[in-house]
Amino acid sequence: MAFNWQTFTTRAISGLSFAGIMIAGLLWNAWSFLFLFTIIHFGCWHEYLRLVERIRQVEFHPYTKLGFMLLGFGGMLMFAAEQYDIAGYSIRDNASLPLTIAGFVLLVIGIFRERRLQVKAFGMAALGWLYISLSWGLMLDLYDTWLMVKPGLMISIAAFFIPVVLILSIWVNDTMAYLVGSFIGRTPLTSISPKKTWEGTIGGMVLAVLAISFLFPLLFYRDYLNALYPGLLVLSAVAAISGTFGDLLESLLKRKAGVKDSGNMMPGHGGFLDRFDSLLIATPCCWLAYWLFIR
Repeated sequence: MAFNWQTFTTRAISGLSFAGIMIAGLLWNAWSFLFLFTIIHFGCWHEYLRLVERIRQVEFHPYTKLGFMLLGFGGMLMFAAEQYDIAGYSIRDNASLPLTIAGFVLLVIGIFRERRLQVKAFGMAALGWLYISLSWGLMLDLYDTWLMVKPGLMISIAAFFIPVVLILSIWVNDTMAYLVGSFIGRTPLTSISPKKTWEGTIGGMVLAVLAISFLFPLLFYRDYLNALYPGLLVLSAVAAISGTFGDLLESLLKRKAGVKDSGNMMPGHGGFLDRFDSLLIATPCCWLAYWLFIR
């Protein structure tokens, strides 16, 4: 296939813009982090509901869609910790419940305005609360400053550290899986995603674990290498493995819906679900690993 400068330029500009927005949202402060994942939350819900409509051959009423989104957002804010308090006003305690109630009311109104309620389609849409809202709620929960205490050593870890580790793990895994698969990939992984190979998948996971567990702390936390690498080993391994399943799940949804991309949020790169499919599954898995083995 001939090289297309226009396509390359479009993908490069949108990719760099996306990276800049992500870095600013992740690293600036707690509010930029919340704002970033609020946008991602609603973007993922919008695309997920469109996929459900195509898969089930239905069309949800706008109130039904907005009800699902607000219900999910209220649930997501249940995980907003004390850093989101303003002069004693807690988002979790004062905003989560009203948003949830508003979402429920809109959902009920939308249901009564539907031409015909299709239970399977409605149930599949409701799973978005687990697939999207719970995942981003747990991401908010992972955004927290914490102390690592070792004999004779106490390390203060920035609140964005673990979310950044998860995103880097998935990015390295995806990139290395593509490169390894391109060079030595021979054995198809699954019919859901024909371009994926076992060689690329395993190679991506191994290289992601090595990069995040050893190279990352070596570059940025050299003095704390021995203290950090066991936790990073667990997180990077869980993120790489579960992230691969997240990618396959979204590929399955798109295949059933008969679409190539979930949306067009990024020209040349797809939509919100295309960008965050791996992270949607990796986040709850890493949250569980964090509380069981690291915290």
